[in-house]
Amino acid sequence: MLAYRLPVIALAVVTLTVQSVRADTPSLEKLIDEQIDAKLKADGITPAGQADDATIVRRLTLDLVGRVPTPPELDTYIRSTQPNKRAKLVDRLMASPAYARYQAILFDVMLSDRPGQGGGKTSLREYLTTAIQDKRPWDQMFRDLMLPDDSDPKKKGASEFLRPKLSDMDKLTSDVSVAFFGVNVSCAQCHDHPLVKDWTQDHFYGMKSFLARTYDAGGYVAEKPVGIVKYKPNKGAEKKAQMMFLTGSPISTETSRELTAEEQKKDKEMVEKSKTDKKAPPAPAYSARAQLVEVALKPNEANYFAKSIANRLWHRFYGWGLVNPLDQLHSENQASHPELLMALASDTVSHKYDLNRMVRGYVMTTAYSRSSRYESAAFPSPSSFAVARLRALTPQQLATSLKIATSDPKNFEGKPDEQEKKAEQAESSARGFASLIAQPTDNFQIGVNEALLFSNGDRIQKEYLTDSGGTLLGRVKAEKDTEAALRLLVQTALGRPATSDELSALKAFVDARKDRQPEAYKQVLWALLASPEFRFNH
Repeated sequence: MLAYRLPVIALAVVTLTVQSVRADTPSLEKLIDEQIDAKLKADGITPAGQADDATIVRRLTLDLVGRVPTPPELDTYIRSTQPNKRAKLVDRLMASPAYARYQAILFDVMLSDRPGQGGGKTSLREYLTTAIQDKRPWDQMFRDLMLPDDSDPKKKGASEFLRPKLSDMDKLTSDVSVAFFGVNVSCAQCHDHPLVKDWTQDHFYGMKSFLARTYDAGGYVAEKPVGIVKYKPNKGAEKKAQMMFLTGSPISTETSRELTAEEQKKDKEMVEKSKTDKKAPPAPAYSARAQLVEVALKPNEANYFAKSIANRLWHRFYGWGLVNPLDQLHSENQASHPELLMALASDTVSHKYDLNRMVRGYVMTTAYSRSSRYESAAFPSPSSFAVARLRALTPQQLATSLKIATSDPKNFEGKPDEQEKKAEQAESSARGFASLIAQPTDNFQIGVNEALLFSNGDRIQKEYLTDSGGTLLGRVKAEKDTEAALRLLVQTALGRPATSDELSALKAFVDARKDRQPEAYKQVLWALLASPEFRFNH
């Protein structure tokens, strides 16, 4: 098969002080670029140049709506001479229904052990899609997920964050801390963390105390009115944990005790009534989970919550966190750009956790649009953000992009709303294939299952490499000019013109198989789709 090569390519725990937004406050993208560029200059690193238009439109479309651009979208962007065409593209993509659908997938992956597989009446992904469509701020989504209410139509599916995790309180404690606060306290479960002085057993069991009263009441998330968590420290007698947030702020409450026999009886009756009525039991007068939400969002405690979402979205669009790993926000793991992370967190709080503002700001920067090519053997650290990081496509990105890249480009012609519907159809038809692809990690390598799927899987042949009407191979098969057919294959699959060397090699390959030319074209298309250039967002 033919091969293609891609281009060469201290966080201190402090109080988050939120400044009021002044009229002369720089835009988010300007704030980011100023700080990234200043650090590059201080470190003596020359950044990569800006990516070309074809790469930018591909990168933005993949990141915002989860697919490569259709040929008409690509052509329109490249031909445009408008100075603000990138901003217009970003705004169009973010206004698309596909934006909410794809960003919901990414949040689902972030929040769930088994994304997209909600076992309840409504999946978590449905809630996330609705919330993003409604432009719900992140702090409100946090409240919805931690304090679900199935009777509220706007919160349908929110309970599917907590409900599947209620059988293991230790894991729930860790999952909540990781997802919302960027902190993995699981190492402090059995003993104080040996390397990170921030995390002690008191922190782990203090966080667990906010959650331990929550339970599954016949498929509904319920909470006991009182409860206590006990644990055995390394030394000394058994201790009763006190509710305590990650910053070390303890909370005293008279509800920190065990249920009496009478309360246990009433609680059991309430659960049985809930099952009969098919409704969640009423919330207790004092909710420990609600207390966690309140303390986590206090101005002097929001440090973790705001920094975590700022860092996670940064990682999503830049391929590397300001703090890495994403669940290690602590004093022993300094941010690559501490002042920038603090500024992003402060901006997030000041603008009321507006996710769309964050996303738009992140993708409009010069840092985001740098090339993945670097013309030096001394490749800079990913934490410098001097060059665009190669990012493996997510399952949805890969599956939908394969569908678009193997369709006749004429399929996507028409008015903008017609093009949107056709792209949505490609997305919908690709969901089954997406389930076969592994979610990529920072140190991604193609797994055995994907390698076998692409090398000899019938599904690739049947779904993407047929030459029936409406397919790219069907169009190419009818083309009498071999060179024109090959140009179309490369342009449609990779979103760029074929180079003269590529065209020469491909033509020699096809000419040597004139007796089976359709099969030769299929092999060429397979090679393009299996190439690193297609598999990565670059």
